Amino acid sequence: MKTLKINKQKTDCISNRQFIPLSIPEIHGNEWRYIKECLDTNWVSSAGKFVERFERSVADYLGSQYAVACVNCTAALHIALLVAGIHQDDEVLMPVLTFVSPANAIRYVNAWPVFIDVQSDTWQIDPQKIEDFLNKECSYKNGNLINQITKRKIRAVLPVHILGHPVDMDPILEIAKRFGLIVIEDAAESLGAQYKNRKVGSLADIGCLSFNGNKIITSGGGGMIATNNEAWADKARYLTTQAKDDPLEYIHNEIGYNYRLTNIQAAMGVAQMECLDEFVAKKRAMAQQYYKGLNDIPGITRPIEAKWAKSNFWLYTILINADSYGISSRKLLYKLHSMNIETRPLWHPLHKLPIFKNCYAHRVEVVDKLYRDALSLPSSVGLIPEQQDMVIETIKSNARK
Repeated sequence: MKTLKINKQKTDCISNRQFIPLSIPEIHGNEWRYIKECLDTNWVSSAGKFVERFERSVADYLGSQYAVACVNCTAALHIALLVAGIHQDDEVLMPVLTFVSPANAIRYVNAWPVFIDVQSDTWQIDPQKIEDFLNKECSYKNGNLINQITKRKIRAVLPVHILGHPVDMDPILEIAKRFGLIVIEDAAESLGAQYKNRKVGSLADIGCLSFNGNKIITSGGGGMIATNNEAWADKARYLTTQAKDDPLEYIHNEIGYNYRLTNIQAAMGVAQMECLDEFVAKKRAMAQQYYKGLNDIPGITRPIEAKWAKSNFWLYTILINADSYGISSRKLLYKLHSMNIETRPLWHPLHKLPIFKNCYAHRVEVVDKLYRDALSLPSSVGLIPEQQDMVIETIKSNARK
């Protein structure tokens, strides 16, 4: 009955032309029951059975041996960099097109991002440009791989699976092995996606996930570190709980962080994990409907799914050629917003942000077009057909006749 009531409310929204959001949570499982258990038992903070249960659930899903829950994915990335041994003035290769979080996390440890361009088809970090940079612009000195321009040491690669589609990981893992680099995987947007039948988030030395409110599942916030390295997992758990060295006395021999997830949030995460496969199936069905509905509209390029990939289609994102379609992506964004349909552009290319002016960027040639032309469409798990049809018809109606 509860689900039917929610759907009726959503249908009523259509008739009243109410707001169609970009990506909101879908809550129809055991969230209320598990959170009530936390409240009834007073286990509401960072201790409690649901934190460990959430960690085990995610680790089992990914096929990883260990998982450590954090307050958000940025905290997870920060800790992942620390346990991987990334130090001051090291450099970490990452995509120029992504949310700012991984670049910020690199700076938290006083290291430096090196921005690598993305592929024109999948929009993910380009393995060939990683290899070009390492071969042509780096050299070994005293056993260390050095960026010839900045004179800094190259230590790691941080691929980010953006928009739910996997990065082509095998070439990156091979390149990293050849050059002795650590791979830290940012799967914040891609839980439930697969790369060659392997779960995204479990492909690298260490992976990080997000459970923010707009992700495919949510704990109201929250993140997770996943790894098969027991020492790294232990260190991550130690650092996220203020680096306490004595079970009774308040002895701290390292700088620690208050990054542990709360039991209430973890309880919600456990309930959401129980629905993850259902949510991925709904996202993929939504993407298929967009793919069909947006066919044959001049100037619209739909996202691809590589033959080796299974995307979770976190945000269904199209490209708009202003000359062929008739208006730019930004003008369409404002037209859709005037119809109470929320959309958003892709992130500003990171190498052009003033905060990263001292960071190196290698052969950035693709990202400007993506930033100019891309528009992410409403992609909530609970998006109903009537809402999706309205989005599609509005896009059609604004195309050049």
